[in-house]
Amino acid sequence: MAMNTIILIAFSIGYALIALEIKVKINKAAIALFTGGFIWTTYILFKSDSEEIVQQLVEHIGSISQIIFFLIGAMTIVELIDSYSGFDVITKQIKTSNKRILLLILGIITFFLSSVLDNLTTTIVMVTLTRKLLNDKNERLLFVGMIVIAANSGGAWTPIGDVTTTMLWIGGRITSVNIIQKLFLPSLVSMIIPLLLISFMIKGNFKKNDHSNQESNILNFEKRIVFFIGIAALIFVPIFKSITHLPPFMGILIGLSVLWIVTELLNKDKAYEHKITVTNALRKIDIPSVLFFLGILLAVAALESTGLLSSLARTLSESVGNLKTIAVSLGILSAIIDNVPLVAASMGMYDLQTFPTDHYFWELIAYCAGTGGSILIIGSAAGVAAMGIEKIDFFWYIKKISLVALIGYLSGAFLYILLL
Repeated sequence: MAMNTIILIAFSIGYALIALEIKVKINKAAIALFTGGFIWTTYILFKSDSEEIVQQLVEHIGSISQIIFFLIGAMTIVELIDSYSGFDVITKQIKTSNKRILLLILGIITFFLSSVLDNLTTTIVMVTLTRKLLNDKNERLLFVGMIVIAANSGGAWTPIGDVTTTMLWIGGRITSVNIIQKLFLPSLVSMIIPLLLISFMIKGNFKKNDHSNQESNILNFEKRIVFFIGIAALIFVPIFKSITHLPPFMGILIGLSVLWIVTELLNKDKAYEHKITVTNALRKIDIPSVLFFLGILLAVAALESTGLLSSLARTLSESVGNLKTIAVSLGILSAIIDNVPLVAASMGMYDLQTFPTDHYFWELIAYCAGTGGSILIIGSAAGVAAMGIEKIDFFWYIKKISLVALIGYLSGAFLYILLL
């Protein structure tokens, strides 16, 4: 009991310090790493069977490292496309100068792109693209908040768009065609309503960023080659996973290696100062954000290993009872605690004998776990990635985006229940 109390206090303090990063002036990555390390240390000191705990940690590191390697690979590919001004291929097609129309375009592209790629990769791509279009950071953050919501909503309705939907799919709880049919409209509503609400917060026109001075040594054909191979490498990941059943990080690393070879060939006859390589891109990617991911995932993994998350899910089940309310509550909870262990806990509690494949409970869990994380900036991988790239303040997101995301989330859930 004492161990659980210490761990919960440590997690709560760590979470609060991450939220207050701007006030305490300590990088959130440092706090997350310390929190994760402290909780695991507390866990092993209170238990006699250290070997079992070490084994649990090793198993978690295996799954966490998959996310870390995937994130590094995706960020490097996007950074390389950016270095070659490859996003001009898209930005030059955007003719509008109206901010509301731009928000609509970016929201819809993000929603559908996330369903084909995944919400994490899509967010990295779309936030980088938005940075190419908009100068004013305060205004750009509203667009980034919308991208996080759209990426999570878009990822919820396909088996490959969000890690939790993928878990339910691989675990035999849902089938691919059925989940697309049942969740497309609720997911679309959870994106459209915030899109309309955020559109009221912005007005006027924008002037595109001018990057012409940075492009002097980059040929147009090089931009296109790097852009299309980079995007193909990202799209290759879900295809690779479905064919080989290997984890996504293997697909992203293969895609990165192909792009690496191509850029080496493009640079072989250039002077050193004009070379743009993967080595340069690796130096530019946001490693503190990657370490923040590591720390947060380690902390949540410890909560899962100690059984605290399972106890939470069981308590929720016993006290609430109603399946629809449980699923919606788990979605809101996933904004605070990572949705992966929450879905894993629900899969462990409710078996296929109780709720067979494509039961509405699994479909609602897929929707809620996928979209609920938008309510807080650190409630989803997409949000954490955006937070790292744009240095978004936790409380700014609560003030400007959280209520909008919550309204969208509840609207989609209500529509799903209505359509049952």
